[in-house]
Amino acid sequence: MTLTNKVALITGGAKRLGKAIALELAGAGANIALHYHRSAEAATATAAEIRGLGVEVVQLQADLTDVAEAERVVDEAAAAWGRLDILVNNAAIFKRTPIGTVTEAGWNELLNTNLRAPFFCAQRAGLAMQQSGGGVIVNFTDTGVDLAWSGYVPYLISKAGIELMTYGLAKALAPQVRVNGIAPGPVLLEEGHTVEERDHFIRNTLLKRLGGPESVTGAVLYLVQAEFITGVVLPVDGGQRWK
Repeated sequence: MTLTNKVALITGGAKRLGKAIALELAGAGANIALHYHRSAEAATATAAEIRGLGVEVVQLQADLTDVAEAERVVDEAAAAWGRLDILVNNAAIFKRTPIGTVTEAGWNELLNTNLRAPFFCAQRAGLAMQQSGGGVIVNFTDTGVDLAWSGYVPYLISKAGIELMTYGLAKALAPQVRVNGIAPGPVLLEEGHTVEERDHFIRNTLLKRLGGPESVTGAVLYLVQAEFITGVVLPVDGGQRWK
């Protein structure tokens, strides 16, 4: 699948991993619909970098936990070029919530952001892709789903839901739309990690090193272009799940 003149919507695309994915797909020739929530300044800077790669970009602001807003973003991405070929469900939050500290509000924030929003984006995009003849959806789960970290149970429930969602949508949207997932491990650590914590992550991979954003962006590009792969969740974790 060549990406020249294709249209890719990346949720949470203003910074960090979302930005790297947007730049990867833009570099391969896709026009980019760049969703952001609160990071307007970062989105503008990322959009400028995307234009520098010789493709077009639109910036779409929305709170995806509002279902109507999630559907609007998909519709506007498709309307910008009259098509939508790729959806990357990247937007998510990562929070530690030890048992005993989980609140209803915290639960709703994690599940609505990490599971409900991607589902409604994928449902809207998938049906549009079916009608137009085809497309690709890439979702993000987490290698922690296999490790069951005790301090992150609500977060991991949301990501386990994404894994099952990926399998179910691959069946529901076939044969026109391919749906796959990526389960990253330690590829882009949050700010504030100590040297000891960083060393812990390294020790707990088979490859004894951290990955970089390119580890994930390369996997996204592969799954977008791999025309005979659907219903797969690809671990990108250096073997962390086996430690």
